[in-house]
Amino acid sequence: MKALWDHIAECQETFEKYMATAWPNVEPFEMEDNVKKLMSVLKNMKVDKRCDAYNGSMNEIKKMLVFLPLIGELRNEAMRDRHWDIIRKMVGQDFKVDESLMLRDIYDMNLGGFAEEVEECTDQARQEAKMEKTLAKLKATWSVVKFDFAAFKDTEYHTARLGEEDFEALEEDQTKVTAMLGSRYLATFEDEINMWNTNLELINGIVVSLREVQQSWGYLENLFIHSEEVKKELPKAAEEFVKIDASVKFLLKDAYEKQFALDFSSQDGHLAKIEGCQAELIKCEKALNKFMADKRSTFPRFHFVSDSDLLDMLSNGSQPDKVMHHLPKIF
Repeated sequence: MKALWDHIAECQETFEKYMATAWPNVEPFEMEDNVKKLMSVLKNMKVDKRCDAYNGSMNEIKKMLVFLPLIGELRNEAMRDRHWDIIRKMVGQDFKVDESLMLRDIYDMNLGGFAEEVEECTDQARQEAKMEKTLAKLKATWSVVKFDFAAFKDTEYHTARLGEEDFEALEEDQTKVTAMLGSRYLATFEDEINMWNTNLELINGIVVSLREVQQSWGYLENLFIHSEEVKKELPKAAEEFVKIDASVKFLLKDAYEKQFALDFSSQDGHLAKIEGCQAELIKCEKALNKFMADKRSTFPRFHFVSDSDLLDMLSNGSQPDKVMHHLPKIF
């Protein structure tokens, strides 16, 4: 029995030492390992395991093995004061988390009776820490992402696009934001997450729409601006294209001045302007397609000419009746 009483004394001395430890110095995982060793020694003792001394010591050890894992959770670096407020409300006590807080103070709060609630709180802290890290990375990334630019013909204007790697990052970041929006711990960073969801959606929408606008505009600009034949045959569409041309050039100039994808995309109304240009360009394309269909109906031999070749003739100012003799006869 002497070995048992000596062990009990060792346990009490160890626990008293732990309880007198200031919060910043608490090492819960090391403490837990030591307590597990004390339990192992007690279990292997050749003593009457039904005696009160044995059972009393074992119960104290078990309490510590419930308590210390909770302390390990609370010592997580993700814990912020807002999470400690949850703990304070939970135990009904007000306390400061500093060097004045002893481990005994926490033990006396009977945290073991709130094990599930503590774990829920610390899980919230970890998840929010991940969100905080993700949001910081989003800010760091999208504050420096720039468009790639290419000069448009011999003009002062530059077409804009997002690099392939940046576009892939955009899609990945949108997935991350969507995941955060679905988290049950959304509340703390809800406004910031919603802001990034909006910003990334705007960048994506503008990049995709601007790519289509630039492609259509670059294709039609040579015809509606430089082809007298097209302007003569499609005066209304040509007049509308002049307005579209001005709008597209305004957007391209603004993108080149802003340089950064987020700065350009987050401006109010820019996506609507680009989508408006896109809708008007589609009308111009339809008018042009109808014009070419009418030409083929009037001059059947144009069925032997591809759309691109026919458009080249028109953009070079060739009159349909003057190119007829260059085309094969229809038998």
